[in-house]
Amino acid sequence: MALQIGDTAPDFEADTTQGHIRFHDWIGDSWAVLFSHPKDFTPICTTELGYMAKIKPEFDKRGVKIIGLSVDPVDNHAKWAKDIEETQGFAPNYPMIGDTDLKIAKAWGMLPAAASGDASKRTAADNQTVRNVFVIGPDKKIKLILVYPMTTGRNFDEVLRVIDSLQLTAKHKVATPVQWKQGEDVIIAGSVSDEDAKKTYPKGWKSPKPYIRIVPQPR
Repeated sequence: MALQIGDTAPDFEADTTQGHIRFHDWIGDSWAVLFSHPKDFTPICTTELGYMAKIKPEFDKRGVKIIGLSVDPVDNHAKWAKDIEETQGFAPNYPMIGDTDLKIAKAWGMLPAAASGDASKRTAADNQTVRNVFVIGPDKKIKLILVYPMTTGRNFDEVLRVIDSLQLTAKHKVATPVQWKQGEDVIIAGSVSDEDAKKTYPKGWKSPKPYIRIVPQPR
């Protein structure tokens, strides 16, 4: 059964490049991003892991922990990290999960439950559905799921943009419009009546249609 937004993120224990973890305990009261890879030493993932390391300070500023996953062993991840640093300029500075028995990939709906076999003998093509990005909130609920094909590198700037929106809309009763970026106008959530909105926004709002109520981003 595929995971959906609003589902509780499956908990698990795993070895990582930064030690053994229990996922929910590792998240704690933070937000988290789990992004997965079908195989170590693959070219597109090499670029992604390096870029994620480069922009990790942006996630840190937002109170978001990063963790990667690949079906290969942790020892392989450490060797791969050297290639990543050499070619991308940044080595992974976040934990990388080893999922050699495929349990996590299957629990998170990234591989069929029937998938089996030695991870070292499985190819990237065997594992091609393991190209996901999950954003998880402090409540351990899944807030975003992105699934990418093998041939398209992920846009982690977009993941940051979405996290800005998720964190803002979790705190205030607003929604963010198309192409929204931090600091731009937002829309009062449809669940808020005009009467209640007037209490929060006594100066009113721009309303090109009755159902579109535009206000400055709350601080």
